[in-house]
Amino acid sequence: MKYDYVPLPARKPLRWPNGKRLALMITINLEFWDTVRESPKPFYPGGPSIVGGELPGNVYDNPNYTWREYGQRVGVWRMIDIIDKAGASATCTMNAKMGIERRAVIQAALQRNWEIVAHNYVQTDLLTDFMFDEEKERQVIRETLRVYKDVCGKPAKGWLSSSLRSTLNTADLVAEEGLIFFTDLLNDDQPYLIRTRSGKPLVSVPYTSEVNDFTVFLRQGKDVDGAFAVFKEQFDWLYEEAAQSGRMMNIGLHPHVVGQPFRIRALRDFLDYVRRFDGVWFATREEIAEWYLQNHHTHIG
Repeated sequence: MKYDYVPLPARKPLRWPNGKRLALMITINLEFWDTVRESPKPFYPGGPSIVGGELPGNVYDNPNYTWREYGQRVGVWRMIDIIDKAGASATCTMNAKMGIERRAVIQAALQRNWEIVAHNYVQTDLLTDFMFDEEKERQVIRETLRVYKDVCGKPAKGWLSSSLRSTLNTADLVAEEGLIFFTDLLNDDQPYLIRTRSGKPLVSVPYTSEVNDFTVFLRQGKDVDGAFAVFKEQFDWLYEEAAQSGRMMNIGLHPHVVGQPFRIRALRDFLDYVRRFDGVWFATREEIAEWYLQNHHTHIG
């Protein structure tokens, strides 16, 4: 995986299509966790636990499993309702087992023409487990993409690794499978090209670990007004910068976190706020990647 270091002042202005100023991605992570894993190695859930204390991976952790399941049973439907009422759209990530085990959630996203991004096979295993076994990593990626196509009815165009834990081979492997964007890199507010060993270009369209409900609610301990303030501050600053050169903004959301009744208002209030502004593009990552593949030379050439 190779990409050029091009500092922001060395780039040409980025001009989004149709005069848009800020590409805004509301990312809903649709994720399935197994109840246990075969190994007694500590269970990696893909995010903070709601009840502390580390159990072996082959021991069922009831409070943490059912807390996460709340998002699939209740929280995601609350989020969908709010996004529908705002006339907005989401870009969703889906691990393969979510598509297999919780098909109703995926169908709701597909019925709304929301983007779905391939997101590993299951949340309890990480690609970094295969840092030194490229063939095994390739198998996991291929099986994930096979399930994606079966569930979504079309091939995936992009990839987000569980917990952003990719290897130095992941970008190369997903490019070889025909994907056009990669979401794991957290180092920019604009897209850029990743060079891959196959020669197939891959566009970095990042996720976020900071403007993220896990971070603001669970790591920083903010209440609903504090979370809204984070979302608003990020938007305001990027929107101002975008007058000179286009920017991207992503909010990472999890149905079992922001989908709780005492947190959901942060999403509703933020969507109400951004509707006051012209030039906001509720973009999919695929739209950004397709456009950038055709126009990157006008930005970083």
